Amino acid sequence: MNEIEKKLFEEVSGLHDIPQVGVFNIRENGKLLARGVDDEINIVSKKDKEGIDIFVKENTKNKSVHIPVIVSQEGINDKVYNDFFIGNNCDILIVAGCGIHNAGQKQSSHNGIHTFHIGDNCKVKYVEKHFAFGDKKVKKVLDPITSIEIGKNSFVEMETVQLGGVSKSDRRTKAYVGDNSTLIIKEKILTQDKEIAKTNFVVELNGENSKVDVLSRSVAGNKSKQEFISNIIGRKTCFGHVECDGILSENAVICSVPKIVAFSPEANLVHEAAIGKISQEQQQKLMSMGLTKDEAEKVIIKGFLN
Repeated sequence: MNEIEKKLFEEVSGLHDIPQVGVFNIRENGKLLARGVDDEINIVSKKDKEGIDIFVKENTKNKSVHIPVIVSQEGINDKVYNDFFIGNNCDILIVAGCGIHNAGQKQSSHNGIHTFHIGDNCKVKYVEKHFAFGDKKVKKVLDPITSIEIGKNSFVEMETVQLGGVSKSDRRTKAYVGDNSTLIIKEKILTQDKEIAKTNFVVELNGENSKVDVLSRSVAGNKSKQEFISNIIGRKTCFGHVECDGILSENAVICSVPKIVAFSPEANLVHEAAIGKISQEQQQKLMSMGLTKDEAEKVIIKGFLN
């Protein structure tokens, strides 16, 4: 890897170098770069289309899987289909994401289509990071699609991070939550310049005592635009909560569109949304401690997104 590719790799993989051991699949400019598997987790390339199948055996505990994608050439339009088959009684961390650097003239993009089949009594954390840099005039596009099926008595946490540099993103997530299972979704987005970010969450609470908690924190500056759409559907005794908080500055636009649908009188569904500007009181307090206005603003934004 050259220096640019190493920076992309570190940002989206959570690793500083290709591991000597462990489970990973690294994709670079539309091709497999490196792969590692073990006795409990196997990764197999699809034969009919681009992508991989990840098989996690029952009772696999305290393991991690890293599947970063690196795009460092112009004109790359990469689409992959990744399917996760996670057996019962597993406890694993999955780190995915895409890093794009584009210094050319042609648009580069990556579209990761991820499907999770999660068994019973599982604990799964999924982290997806998006990162891009290079000429602001050249488009860097990321359009992830995620589908999650959760069995019984499982806990799933999904964390998505996109902190600037991506020209356009359209994230679509659909989840089905089983009996006594919980899904936690945490989203962090920062857009600048003329960047556009859209997210659309649809969660069906199909199981008895199923739960979902969606927390979105976003910052939009300059002339960027963001759109947050959530649709929580409660079919049985369940609890659903969505909280969307945004900070807006300059000529940016944030649109939040909540929707909650109950098919049972035992469904308890709540949506909260707030959009505002950076607190002047906080900014002035930090400036009184010696920070410039821009430095104070950066500190507030960093704290808000953490």
